[in-house]
Amino acid sequence: MKSRLVKVVVAAAFAAIAGGAQAKSSCAKGGAVGAVGGHVLGGHAVAGAAAGCAVGHHKAKKEEKQQQAAAAQAQANNAQTNAQANAQPAQTTQVTK
Repeated sequence: MKSRLVKVVVAAAFAAIAGGAQAKSSCAKGGAVGAVGGHVLGGHAVAGAAAGCAVGHHKAKKEEKQQQAAAAQAQANNAQTNAQANAQPAQTTQVTK
């Protein structure tokens, strides 16, 4: 029974690692990896899952903040570029007879 549980937990951990990083499943991914680590380090799968969930949630929030900052910077750069394009005077040539 124990070997079957280990196989299931390891399979869940690999499935969690293989998926893309999404904030919704960060706790599940971190928990699965933490459970495996806790189990391997002495039968503390539940404590490992709790710690992994906390770490996964923290990383997801950090990544979300970085993405928001990057989007805000890109928007600011775009606004500045548009302002500079609109501020340049139109060049006209004067035709003399």
